[in-house]
Amino acid sequence: MLEHLPHWLGKALSSLRAGADKLAIVRLELAGEGVIHLASPAFTNGGRLPDRFTADGDGVSPPLFWTGVPEETVRLVLLVEDPDAPTPQPMVHAIIWGLPLAGDLKEGEIQPDGEGSADGEDVGRNSGFAEGWLPPDPPNGHGEHNYAFQIFALSEGPEPGDNPGRGELLRVMEGRVLAAGLLTGTYSRGEEAPVGPVGAGAVA
Repeated sequence: MLEHLPHWLGKALSSLRAGADKLAIVRLELAGEGVIHLASPAFTNGGRLPDRFTADGDGVSPPLFWTGVPEETVRLVLLVEDPDAPTPQPMVHAIIWGLPLAGDLKEGEIQPDGEGSADGEDVGRNSGFAEGWLPPDPPNGHGEHNYAFQIFALSEGPEPGDNPGRGELLRVMEGRVLAAGLLTGTYSRGEEAPVGPVGAGAVA
């Protein structure tokens, strides 16, 4: 989608960004006291995403794993946002409602699921108005984009319904977050951006 923007236009828009202060994990009403360890075997925290997870490669979702989920957790949510998108709000790349409390996501596992599953798991809508993983696709020359993989442990409360979007998700999460975790991967086009070492990222 955005790969077709010319380099000069992307560079001209480089200061136009949603802003990290609009990420879900930064919002005070979504803050939790606990910390979940969220990591990936495919990239380090703060490291560059391999091309295969982006629009320049196969466009599959990266593998993730997590530990430290509180025992009283009722729902576990993953929200992936790009706060550097030239949009009013961070661009949503994935939503999953109802992850297993102890487990992981394999490479390519964030897929459209239609009406969701009987056990309460559901894949929500991304900013492309579709379910599943929206591959990173920053404008050429726009600079580095930070892709925030955010995981939230929630207490008892309302469900967001089938195929939730960002608005519905944040609304039902408010006041329920027990713990959260953050893993950041970066990507850019049209500039020097060496791939960092492969390893597990951590959160703080």
